[in-house]
Amino acid sequence: MEITRAGSHASGKGPAEWFTGTVRIDPLFSPPDPARVGGALVTFEPGARTAWHTHPLGQTLLVTTGCGWVQREGGPVEEIRPGDVVWFAPGEKHWHGATPTTAMSHIAIQEKLNGSPVDWMEKVSDADYRR
Repeated sequence: MEITRAGSHASGKGPAEWFTGTVRIDPLFSPPDPARVGGALVTFEPGARTAWHTHPLGQTLLVTTGCGWVQREGGPVEEIRPGDVVWFAPGEKHWHGATPTTAMSHIAIQEKLNGSPVDWMEKVSDADYRR
């Protein structure tokens, strides 16, 4: 058994190559091999969002605060609020983030395949971000 105390992992800034705007990532769990699942609390300031990306084994988002948007490739931009749970299937190209006026936080849970939980792609343009 291992207990990870709140605040024992430093917060980090979402890297500019993967995010637009101000994003804070608070690691929650990343157990050692052979476990593959990891999770983080991700907070997006208004207007902040991920780049387009996929997850080899899918991703679950648990929205905790604020109001955000998610979109899968070819689909509409969907609003998400606290209590909503979003599932992206393996390989589904998508992005997620805050609305232009409201911050949003979610817990992101995904598994690693061959050591990687995500494949990053191009940034979401301002034109595509606007509903």
